[in-house]
Amino acid sequence: MRYAFLIICLYFLSFQGVFSQEQPNIILIMADDLGYEALAAYGNDYNQTPHLDKMIAGGMKFENAHSMPLCTPSRVQLMTGKYNFRNYKGFGILDPKETTFGHLLKAQGYATCVVGKWQLYGNVKQRELAAGQGGSLPLEAGFDNYRLWQVKELGSRYKDPLLDTRETGVEMFEGKYGPDLFVDYLETFMEKNTTNPFFAYFPMVLTHDPFEPIPSSVAFSDYDPKTRLNDPELFSDMVKHMDHLVGRIIKKITDLGIAENTLILFIGDNGTDRDVTSTVNGVLLQGNKGYTNDLGTHVPMIAYWPGKIKAGSINPNLIDFTDFVPTLMEASGAEMKGDKFFTDGISFYPQLLGNENPKNKREWIFCHYAPNWGKFAPRTFIHNTELKLYKNGEIYQLKEDLYEKKAVKKADLDKKSQKVIRSFEKVLTRNMQ
Repeated sequence: MRYAFLIICLYFLSFQGVFSQEQPNIILIMADDLGYEALAAYGNDYNQTPHLDKMIAGGMKFENAHSMPLCTPSRVQLMTGKYNFRNYKGFGILDPKETTFGHLLKAQGYATCVVGKWQLYGNVKQRELAAGQGGSLPLEAGFDNYRLWQVKELGSRYKDPLLDTRETGVEMFEGKYGPDLFVDYLETFMEKNTTNPFFAYFPMVLTHDPFEPIPSSVAFSDYDPKTRLNDPELFSDMVKHMDHLVGRIIKKITDLGIAENTLILFIGDNGTDRDVTSTVNGVLLQGNKGYTNDLGTHVPMIAYWPGKIKAGSINPNLIDFTDFVPTLMEASGAEMKGDKFFTDGISFYPQLLGNENPKNKREWIFCHYAPNWGKFAPRTFIHNTELKLYKNGEIYQLKEDLYEKKAVKKADLDKKSQKVIRSFEKVLTRNMQ
C-alpha cells in the first residue's frame, strides 16, 4: 500500500443506455448510531437480529470496518469517497459542489433513490458554524427519488413523522412510523425498476435517539412524541425493528426475483450512543459515539449477494468509509481511468468475490476528524488493527486498550511495532503539514 493518502483517479465512461445483467442493483443500508458491539453477530449477549444474521450466513461479515466518529463526517466521507480534510465544511452540510456516489451511479445508468435521514442541507445554526456554507438537497446530490427526514425541516423521525417526499413534498404522517414509511417508498421504487439497474441508499434514522416505542410495542398506540421520551432501555427494541426492516428489504428483492442481481451492503455510521451500554461476551461496553477510540468508529458491516459472495465468509481486513465509492463504481462496471475524479479509497469489490490480493487490501486507516460540533475536539490519527498513532504523538495498543486510557511510548514497543509506528509517522508528516 502506498504510504501517502490514496488518490485513485477514476474516469467513468458515460452510460450507453443499455442495461446489462453485469450491472447489479445496489442497496446500501446505513444504521444510525450503531457500533459493532450492538449486534449479536459481533458478540452482543442481548440484541437479537435474525435478518442480519441471515445476511451473514448467506454473505460476508466484516470484522474491521471503521467509520468517522460522528454522523456528518461519516456521511460526507461515505458519499464522496474523500477524507474530511478535503471537503468537510461543517456539521449537517454536504457541499453542493461535491460529486457523490449518487451522481456517479446515475451516470452509469442507475435509477437512484435515497430514503431515511438526510441532514445535509444545513439549518441556520449549522450554516453559521460553517461560515455561511450551505448544504445539498437530494436532487442536487444525484438522487431522483427520495423520501427523507430533515431536508429543510425537522419534526419527528419516528411516530407522527414529518417527511419530505419527491412526489408530494413535506407531509406529517399522523399515527405512522417513519422507518416503516421509508421502506414502503423503497419497495415501490424497486418494483418500478426490476428491468434496469438501481441504486438505493438507505441512511436509516434507527437507532438514533430519542429512544421511543416501536410499532410492535404495546406502548406505541398511546405514545405522544411531543412528550420527548428518551429511554435507553428501548434501544434494543429499536435494534429489533431496524433488523425487521432489513428483513423486509431482503424479502422484497426475493419476491421480485432480483436477489441474485442485487448487492446489499449494511453498515453503521458511527459508534453507539454513549447512553447505551452493551454486554458483549459478558463484558460491559459503553457506546462512544463522537469519540475517536475503537468504540466510536468500529462499526458492523455485512455484504449479501446470493450466488456471488461466498456464504458465511468472514473478512478480517480493514475497511474505511472512503472505500465505498470505488467499490460501488467497480461493481457498476465503470471503467476506471483518466483524471476526472479521485477518491482516497480502495475498492473492496474483489474481496466480495473472493479475489483478494495485496493491492485491494489497506494496511491502515486514516482519520482527520474536526466536526465543529458539540464538545468534540479535532483529532487526526492513523491506525491498523493493533496500533494507533495520533498526530500529537500519542500511541495506543488497541486490543488491550479499547477506550485509549493509557498511551504507550514508542521505545517500549517491540521492533516490529516500532517499525509500524515509523511508517505511520511518515504518512502523517507527509500529508498533514
